[in-house]
Amino acid sequence: MTARRPCPPAPGPLEEYAARFDDLFFSLAQRRGFREYLTGLLAPRERNKTITCLAGAEPVAGAGTPGVQRLQFFLSESPWEAEEVNDRRLELLREQPATAPHDGGVIVIDDSGDRKDGTATANVGRQWLGRLGKTDNGIVTVTTVWTDGRVYYPLHARPYTPAHRFARGRSDPAFRTKPQLSAALAARAKEAGFACRAVVADCAYSVSDDWYLALRDAGLPYVVALRPHRGTWARSDQPHTPIDAARALAGTDPEHPGDWTRVERHFRDGHTETWWAADTRLGGYGPDSPCRLVVATTDPGVLPEKATWFLATNLPHPDAPHADTSPHPSADLAEIVRLYGLRPWIEQSYKQIKDELGWADFQVRSDRAIRRHQTLVNCAFSFCWDQWFAPPGPLDATAPDPCPDDGPERGPSRTPPAPTALLAQGLTGRPFLAHPRRHPPPVVASLDGQGPTLRAPGPDRRSHGRTRP
Repeated sequence: MTARRPCPPAPGPLEEYAARFDDLFFSLAQRRGFREYLTGLLAPRERNKTITCLAGAEPVAGAGTPGVQRLQFFLSESPWEAEEVNDRRLELLREQPATAPHDGGVIVIDDSGDRKDGTATANVGRQWLGRLGKTDNGIVTVTTVWTDGRVYYPLHARPYTPAHRFARGRSDPAFRTKPQLSAALAARAKEAGFACRAVVADCAYSVSDDWYLALRDAGLPYVVALRPHRGTWARSDQPHTPIDAARALAGTDPEHPGDWTRVERHFRDGHTETWWAADTRLGGYGPDSPCRLVVATTDPGVLPEKATWFLATNLPHPDAPHADTSPHPSADLAEIVRLYGLRPWIEQSYKQIKDELGWADFQVRSDRAIRRHQTLVNCAFSFCWDQWFAPPGPLDATAPDPCPDDGPERGPSRTPPAPTALLAQGLTGRPFLAHPRRHPPPVVASLDGQGPTLRAPGPDRRSHGRTRP
C-alpha cells in the first residue's frame, strides 16, 4: 500500500488534535482542508467567518482564489462524512477524564435560529428566530449539549426543515417537528455513551406528547419547564394551571414556609442563592404520580415571573410508592432545581460558537454542506476544551510578539483587565493570535476571553411566546 503523503501541519497544538481525525479523510486535500478550516474558525474574528475569511482572502473579489476554492470544495463536494467526524470528536471527549460524561450531568435540548436571505438554501424559511426575537427568514437548528456545570460541550445538531418545504406539509412522512428531532438527538446521545441524570428543556418542548413518548421509549428521564398559565383538565374546585397549583400551596415567607422547602443554589463564582421549592398537584401531576410538578422560586409569596420555574419531571419522589420500581433513581427537590439550573449553559455555548466561531456565517446552500460546517464548528469548540485541560507548553523566548503593545496613533490606550480563566490554557485572553512564546509555532486564538464563565448564565431572556422558566 502506498504511504500517505505528509500533510502541512496545523498551527501549534491544533496539529496534534487534527491528526486524530486523519484516518477519516482518505486524501491529502481533505486532511489539509480540515486543518485550514479549523484554523480559520479559531483565528481572530475581524469579519464574518465566511469561506473567504477562513482562507484569508478579500471578500467577494477573492472568492475565486485557489485557497478559497479549495475550502469551498472541501465543504461542499469532497467525499467525507460529517457524522464520522462528529463521532470521533465525541469519542475524544469521552476519553479525556476531565470531559468524560457521568451520571451527574444533563443533556440540554434547545433550538437556535439565525437570519438567512433567500429561499434556495436548504432548511431556510420564514420561521421564529430566537436570536432575533421575531419571525423572519432564516434557519433553525436543534442542538444538544452535555454539561455538569463544570464543563459543557455540544453533542449533536440537526437543522429543522420547515413544513412548507415538504410536498405534503406537516402531513409529509419525512417531516419532523423540533420536539421530535430533539428527542431523537437525546436518544442518540445516550447511545453514544453520554450518561446523564436527566434531559433538560425549556417550555417549548413541554407541549409535545411525541417528545415525552420518545424519551420514555429511550429510557431517558426529563426535567422540562411548563408554561405557568397552560391549562389542564381538573375538577372545578381544583387548580387548572401550574401557577394556580403553586398559589394553592401553604406558606408565603421564610418564617412560615408551609409546603415550601429551602433550597440553596451554588454558582461557579462561589456565591449562593436561597430558593424555595415544593411538589404540588395539578391534574395527573403529583408527588406520588409517575410525573411530578415541582415549583421553584425565589419568593413563594410573590412568585416572580423571571425567578419562578414550573417543572415537570418523571424522576420519582423519594417517598413515592413506585420509587423502588422506577427505572430512574429518585430525586429530591434540591436535585430537581440543580438539574434545571444547568439548562442555561446551552445559551452560553451559543454565545461562543456564534460570536467567536462563526456558526451562522456559512455561505453554502446544500443541507450536507451546512451540517459539515456545524460539525467543524463543534470540533473547534472541543479543541479549546482539549487545550484547556492540556498542560502548558514550553516558552519560546526567541519568538517575536505578534501583537506588540505600541498603542494607538491617537487617543488614550486602554488596557483590558487580565482574565481570570481561559478556555484554552496558555492561549490569549482575547480572541487574538496567541503569543508564540507560549507555544513554539504561532497558535490559533482562544474561543472566549473568559473561557468558561465563572457564573452560570441567567435565565432565558427570549420573549417569543415561550414563557421564561
